[in-house]
Amino acid sequence: MSRTAERAAAGLLEGASPAFSPAAHVRHAGLFLAFPALESTGLLSCAKEVYGALPKGFYGLDTVLIDGVLRALAGEARAEGATRFDPVELGRVLGLDRAPEVKTIRRRISQLAETGKAPELIAALAAHHLAGTGPGGEDLAAVLYVDGHVRAYQGTKKIGKIYSTRLKFPVPATEETWVTDAHGSPVFVVMAQPGASLAAELRDLLLELRTAVGDGRRVLAGFDRGGWSPALFKHMDAAGFDVLTWRKGTIKDIEEKLFTEVSHTDEHGQEKNWSVADTLVDLPLATTKSSGEVFGMRQISRIVPAAGGGTRQIHILTTDHDLPSGEVVYLMGNRWRQENQFRYARIHFELDSHDSYTSTEDNEDRTVPNPAKAKAYQKVVTARNAHTEAAAIADINLMALKTPAEGSKELAVTITSAMHNRAMAPLWEAENALIAAEKAHKKIPAKLRLGELNPGQQVLDTETKLIHTGIRMAAYNTAMTIAREIRTNTGYRRATQEAHALMRQMFNQTGDIDTTEPGHLTIRLDPLPTTAKTAAAAELCAHLTSTKTSYPGTNLTLKYAIKTKPQGSGHGLVAGLEVR
Repeated sequence: MSRTAERAAAGLLEGASPAFSPAAHVRHAGLFLAFPALESTGLLSCAKEVYGALPKGFYGLDTVLIDGVLRALAGEARAEGATRFDPVELGRVLGLDRAPEVKTIRRRISQLAETGKAPELIAALAAHHLAGTGPGGEDLAAVLYVDGHVRAYQGTKKIGKIYSTRLKFPVPATEETWVTDAHGSPVFVVMAQPGASLAAELRDLLLELRTAVGDGRRVLAGFDRGGWSPALFKHMDAAGFDVLTWRKGTIKDIEEKLFTEVSHTDEHGQEKNWSVADTLVDLPLATTKSSGEVFGMRQISRIVPAAGGGTRQIHILTTDHDLPSGEVVYLMGNRWRQENQFRYARIHFELDSHDSYTSTEDNEDRTVPNPAKAKAYQKVVTARNAHTEAAAIADINLMALKTPAEGSKELAVTITSAMHNRAMAPLWEAENALIAAEKAHKKIPAKLRLGELNPGQQVLDTETKLIHTGIRMAAYNTAMTIAREIRTNTGYRRATQEAHALMRQMFNQTGDIDTTEPGHLTIRLDPLPTTAKTAAAAELCAHLTSTKTSYPGTNLTLKYAIKTKPQGSGHGLVAGLEVR
């Protein structure tokens, strides 16, 4: 459909409205399946609430966001990925004559970034997500997981280094703090302050999380040992957040007689069993050690296999005293869904891509850890080990001096000062070295101004990145919803193992656009390669049609169907299958 007149008047439009005409064998027709799930993410409504509209132009706010989500679902989340699509073919799914190209996408996203409202968009998406319920009707705000994610930088700019647990060494990078729900779906993300610990980020994040939750109900927040801080645990408890984390450090093993068998049935109906000890512990508050103040928590201990054989104990801490111990163990292990989300989004949604090449000067007055302090401490550790070894050798030497020679009738042994000094000399030398190392370590400041340590360091633009991250979050949650619908609303026998693969296959399926029925936009997809997959797609189409979702920006209700191979004369639509 030609949109020449609207393009000529683009400077007067807030965006061209979607308009559809009948078309056959549309290359990206399968992407229409995403719209019912996309609507549930709230991306379009939240963006309209935060930004209102883009500056006048042919491609409006909805179009730019929908284009970003659809490209992400098709495997090209970056703006540069638009070059891998035929703009006319993708434009048919957008209801336009052409999809926006790379320079247009960058320009329109930059216009959004100039408003500085990306954090508001992420907060609005979080509030929308947590206001809903899970697939089983559960409260999505009841359990949240928090973790940091390091995004490595490979460019030429002078970016600060962060240790990457995935790569196992420090790399130039930026760090984000992510919040996901109990299903691993992303809820909230903030760009972490350079050099900040997860514990510090958690403390700063609580107010924003409370705003997103929308009321004063208690929320269970799970995180790994990076957030370890008894003072933080006390602060979170007072703020209405229950803590769920692993205990850090080495403690005395719990007596085996305290362990009992517990179980928990997960959302799939599978029963899981563990042997646990449910006890109470007091954690000293580091900031008030002299007063002996402690914070009491519940500890759930497990016995697990140890590396190299044998067993060891691991301990979960929580401030929730009402949850069954089996559920506590399950929820702690469930935190891996957040790691899986990072992995999946990195592979399929280019989570670690750099969506902006803009950078600004870092704050050279902020203090950063002094690397010389860490190096000096390593010398202290080496000196302590040497001192321990020298003390053991000195003990052996002294014992040898005090022991009469074999066969000697003399019971008394004479030890001169010179003999004693020779036996103790290695220990005294090691002790002097240790004292010198500790003095040198103490003299070195723990922190320095960034300007002294690394002048000229830069930070990457965060506004553009957060906008693209919001689009990726919506795309990820859309994909997870469709995959879940395949598992729960189709009879596909391998849905548990292949739901995501089948979903991606459906998104890339060709089909027809039918506008003949007034008030409806019917999408008829071509059959999939196998009968089982085609039947599953038909059942999914029937379910999505029942949602009565309207195409964004129109009054057209979406209907879905799957074409089958010719089987005689006649036409009809049966359970989402069009019979020809």
